[in-house]
Amino acid sequence: MDFMKPETVLDLANIRQALQRMEDSIIFNFIERSQFHTCPSVYKADVFPIPNFQGSFLDWLLSQHERIQSQVRRYEAPDQYPFFPDSVMPTFLPKIDYPPILANYAEAISINAEIKKIYTEAIAPGISSGEGNQMENLGSTAMADIDSLQSLSRRIHFGMFVAEAKFRNERERFTKLIKERDIKGIEDAITNKIVEDKILQRLLEKGKAYGIDPTLKFTEHIDSKVKPEVIVKIYKDYVIPLTKKVEVDYLLRRLDCN
Repeated sequence: MDFMKPETVLDLANIRQALQRMEDSIIFNFIERSQFHTCPSVYKADVFPIPNFQGSFLDWLLSQHERIQSQVRRYEAPDQYPFFPDSVMPTFLPKIDYPPILANYAEAISINAEIKKIYTEAIAPGISSGEGNQMENLGSTAMADIDSLQSLSRRIHFGMFVAEAKFRNERERFTKLIKERDIKGIEDAITNKIVEDKILQRLLEKGKAYGIDPTLKFTEHIDSKVKPEVIVKIYKDYVIPLTKKVEVDYLLRRLDCN
């Protein structure tokens, strides 16, 4: 998939391959995070006195990461969405003029705030190795959280490429549904239960096969891992529904852009 060649990005076969590779990244990031306890202090606002910042330790670290990453063009890529857009800075590298692929309102579809809320309240506690804070691992925990959040965000927002490809393949069908504001009809049109079941089964098998990442960066417990059933549940309850939300939100505005 080459973002300089829109036809490769909107090829559904290429999209499926990209989504499968994202599964690997997400699983390994979850394994990385599973070494540590829940560490609720990482997510609570103003637990630590951070100069010139109000918010959680995770929010501060993530915003600082995005500030640096933006300067090396991370958020110029069409498949990257910052959690803190106000932290994004201009790059000092040569600008890349990507050809337009998505509609011009795509950046406004970002649901990163919702992703972060679900991650900190449901996903992270479900993959942690225990309850409570590990004060010696606060930084490592937050770093693992950032990797997980960014991989989830990319996977979920990639739904817009799926939506655009499906719209172009069935323009007449989707145009009718959009004009009628038929949200249920759009949801039905973008849903393929057989494909979803295959995704969940593949995740179950990957979870069993990977078990543990032998290259853990912050080795704490060498037997740390995420149960395959937990990975499947996260996709079923959060990743797939949030991706559909992104797709529907994108499609509802698609006729506003030619």
